[in-house]
Amino acid sequence: MELGISPIVTSGLVMQLLAGARIIDVNYNSKEDRVLFSAAQKLVGIGITIAQAVAYVMSGSYGDVEALGAGNAVLIIAQLFCAGLIVLSLDEVLQRGYGLGSGISLFIGTHICETIVWKAFSPTTVNMGKGKEFEGAVLAFFHLLFTRRNKFEALREALYRQNLPNMTNLMATVLIFLAAVYFQGWRINLPVTYQKYRGAQGSYPIKLFYTGNMPIILQTALVSNLYFISQMLYERAPSNMLVRAVGIWKDTGADGVGGHLIPASGIAYYISPPASFAEVLSDPFHALFYLAFMLTSCLLLSKTWIEVSGQSVKDVGREFREKGITMKGYREASLSLVLSRYIPIAAAFGGMCIGALTVIADFMGALGSGTGILLSVLIIFDFYEAFTNERREGGPLGAFGM
Repeated sequence: MELGISPIVTSGLVMQLLAGARIIDVNYNSKEDRVLFSAAQKLVGIGITIAQAVAYVMSGSYGDVEALGAGNAVLIIAQLFCAGLIVLSLDEVLQRGYGLGSGISLFIGTHICETIVWKAFSPTTVNMGKGKEFEGAVLAFFHLLFTRRNKFEALREALYRQNLPNMTNLMATVLIFLAAVYFQGWRINLPVTYQKYRGAQGSYPIKLFYTGNMPIILQTALVSNLYFISQMLYERAPSNMLVRAVGIWKDTGADGVGGHLIPASGIAYYISPPASFAEVLSDPFHALFYLAFMLTSCLLLSKTWIEVSGQSVKDVGREFREKGITMKGYREASLSLVLSRYIPIAAAFGGMCIGALTVIADFMGALGSGTGILLSVLIIFDFYEAFTNERREGGPLGAFGM
């Protein structure tokens, strides 16, 4: 699963941008158009999977191609391609109604929650020069308190130990979770009336996170693709000036081999989160650049997404007119004016809030990453809303009294 969900996210982004730019004409009200659009998205995803699998092998991510041999290289490409097909197939199963939400959200949420739980409760022991200690923050906390004679020093070690998850990281994770859940509930309910039902009244909610988790998903996909291209170029031409400007990478393993690559300089370094609060203090320019990048990219992607996904003022206004919905206290001609007061601001400010929470989580050293925590909260909340809607409508989940 080396490629993860990158091919399917990238294919979705490409197709949405093509549809939003009217390069391809899609009528989302037509079932046939929706089926064709989904099939085309899967086909593009397969193409991207093949391209990335070949690029991974040719860039030397699994060793020198000549040392691997043609047979082993083909087998690795085939394995990556099959894993990508499994991800695409699982997403297709959920899209056809055999479950809640989308496959992308489920895969992301599962991976992030697994990472947080593992870093909190991992039973693996490591030796960092002070004797054996547990990798998991919670287990290490109790182990240090029970085995060290100096309880104050043991508490300090459990709270602030370096290079391993600590209790401060765990508390920061919980704090960001609670903050994200709190802001997720912020919304404005616009009073509306239904002309087809003789003045029946209701409300149209506009959330602070109007575009949901899409800005951070798109931002993560774009950055991961940039990392991938930068690593591939650096493996091939490490001395090229332009390649080094995009990113210089170093191996975290012993003697510079056997570990994983992290950006050490260039654009890739400055758009990556600081590893700790100490790094924020030691390299404030990196921290400020990362902050500006996250806020700007999330804002722009959020505003772009409402235009290409059918959530803009024009699209919502057209949906209101088709369903015979009017804004209470306003004429139908004023509908777009009223919506324009809220939707663009909610999209832009909500995107910036998501970016700000992500940066705060990264600076505080939350488990996983700031991006991951925000994604998991928004995804879990979306699944909760889908579950409650299913129960309210008497769907399959409600049939079992759940």
